Amino acid sequence: MLAAPRADAGSAGPQPPARIVSLNVCTDQILVDLVAPSRIRALSWLAADPTLSAIADRAEAFPGVRDQAEEVLALDPDLVIAQEYSATATVSMLERLGRKVLMVPLATDFEGIRKAVRTISAAVGETARGEEIVARFDARLAAVKPPAREHRPTAIAWEVNSLTSGPRTLLDEAMTAAGFDNLARGEALGAGGRLPLESLVASPPDLLVYANGPDEFRTVTADNLRHPALREVARRRPTIHIAMPQWLCGTPELAGAVERLADARKALLGIAGRGATSSPPPPGEGPGVGGRHAKALHGDAPAAASAADSSPPPRPQSLTSKGRGEAAALAVEFAASRSGGGR
Repeated sequence: MLAAPRADAGSAGPQPPARIVSLNVCTDQILVDLVAPSRIRALSWLAADPTLSAIADRAEAFPGVRDQAEEVLALDPDLVIAQEYSATATVSMLERLGRKVLMVPLATDFEGIRKAVRTISAAVGETARGEEIVARFDARLAAVKPPAREHRPTAIAWEVNSLTSGPRTLLDEAMTAAGFDNLARGEALGAGGRLPLESLVASPPDLLVYANGPDEFRTVTADNLRHPALREVARRRPTIHIAMPQWLCGTPELAGAVERLADARKALLGIAGRGATSSPPPPGEGPGVGGRHAKALHGDAPAAASAADSSPPPRPQSLTSKGRGEAAALAVEFAASRSGGGR
């Protein structure tokens, strides 16, 4: 955990903002690592949702707003932070009323993440802090970068509503950086990145990445994750579960997904790693990373190379069924908004 930051001192310019409101779950997660809590008036209401946010516990200390202009104005902010394509009506009204609004570009790759951190850090007067965060992010990526000539297994990320992550998406960037070839790059994806289950079953990857767990959302949009045909693929192929808070937003948190995928690749190939701790397959699924499929690829891989056990991934307990439905719908909407962009 980074130490609590302080505003840059000694500047002859205007004082940095001290009443900041963030309207987006992604900008929330960058902001809390940049400024002292006393400078934050509110975060988005989704910041405290553990299904979507990597800072859910920390976000409970702040009020949550639902990007309604009246709600934001009542907090008298001197800076409102929003993300490109989100809260557009609220942002428009706030700007017309003379409030300072920072629009942060939507990140679809590592460079976009660096840009988002630097954009926010400059606006809040914490440029040095922002560079420290970027340096830590880059160091984590460099530590797990595979050798250029090592074998690249195939992988695909499977999400609610049969969505997957093709080119110019965050999960594609993560899988590529971890040493995988993303099978979705060669598929003709539908709206929002939709891939027919039949295509996945016909050409399964070496590693199936559950970007959402089968029991995470009890809605019809998640039925594709519970389909018997997918379960059969998962029985025969290694799987890993990367929870949404690690990949949904363009923040340095994505480095954690890259690390876990890199560990999964090493386990799959029988390469000694840095103490792999990849998630197990979802309940009732297949061999996990390593094991039988690793042997089929590379002979008898050491048993220690397996990065998973047979226990299920943790299931969020704090959300009601209605809350899970809202989160699933938001995930689908968020993904669709990024078609041609990044997820």
